[in-house]
Amino acid sequence: MRVLVTGATGFIGGALTALLAARGDRVRALVRPSSRTEALSALGAELAQGDVGDPASLLAAVEGCDAVIHLAGAVKALRDRELFQANGEGTRHVVAACAASAARPRLVYVSSLAAAGPATAGRARVEDDPPAPVSRYGESKLLGERAVRLAAGKVAASIVRPPVVYGPGDKELMPQLLRMARLGLVVRAGFQQKTFSVVHVADLGQGILDVLDRGRPVGEAGGEGTYFFEDGADRSWDEIALAACDALGRRARVLALPEAVSAAAAAASSALAAVTRRASILSLDKLREMRQSAWTCSAARARAELGWSPRFPLPEGMADAVRWFQARGLA
Repeated sequence: MRVLVTGATGFIGGALTALLAARGDRVRALVRPSSRTEALSALGAELAQGDVGDPASLLAAVEGCDAVIHLAGAVKALRDRELFQANGEGTRHVVAACAASAARPRLVYVSSLAAAGPATAGRARVEDDPPAPVSRYGESKLLGERAVRLAAGKVAASIVRPPVVYGPGDKELMPQLLRMARLGLVVRAGFQQKTFSVVHVADLGQGILDVLDRGRPVGEAGGEGTYFFEDGADRSWDEIALAACDALGRRARVLALPEAVSAAAAAASSALAAVTRRASILSLDKLREMRQSAWTCSAARARAELGWSPRFPLPEGMADAVRWFQARGLA
């Protein structure tokens, strides 16, 4: 099977491309001229220059493909409209390219738990819950989901909503956790514990392949054809951070800071981003997500419909990730 992967140079996309190549699929990766493609070339991936903001390049990239896995998008931006262009309009362009292709490739859109919104403490989100995003990022990913659903009669598509993802190659969470581990100090925003669902990138990658192979298609409404993936246990921030410390062989204490400190840091980071013209993951928009008490979801549907199960509980997953960073002198 020939599979087009958008976002193949990213954290999840890179892991997914390796899994596709390992099982014998032919991977075509949508890349920008400025993208670093050495890892993709080493995996034997075909490179197609283009961008989700360029419909013509997408039409050419999709041609001859049996499936498309759409991961490309923006998690941070200087302006809200950039999020909506990348995650909303970009996804609409991908859907249109699939619909216009003679092969009508199967589509898997990798969205985010942020599109669904936070959970009520004590009850994990399920796919049929009405979405209620709290951030502009979440709204932009939900806009992408709606583009997929509107084409339900033309394109066979499914949606994946990952929670917190960690593992080898992570450029956001793992470096932050490793810095705290080296310092022996885990910093928590707020005095109340918040809970999260997490999934190792290899388990998420396998889940995406399972959805590609046998996931149900979405309809124009409802949660059918949408899948959450998580490792089976809700985790506090302390548990996640201390698991990284344990994997690195470091002891650490936890320092809880007032929520106001996070707000001030997000405001300062946003102001600096405006001056430097470089978007930061720590922003006022991200603060809206950070203030929620629970970002948890249930993978019961994926287990029942796809036969999916995670290989990596948090301790083993963190150990795997830390080994990868240590092997490259990054931990």
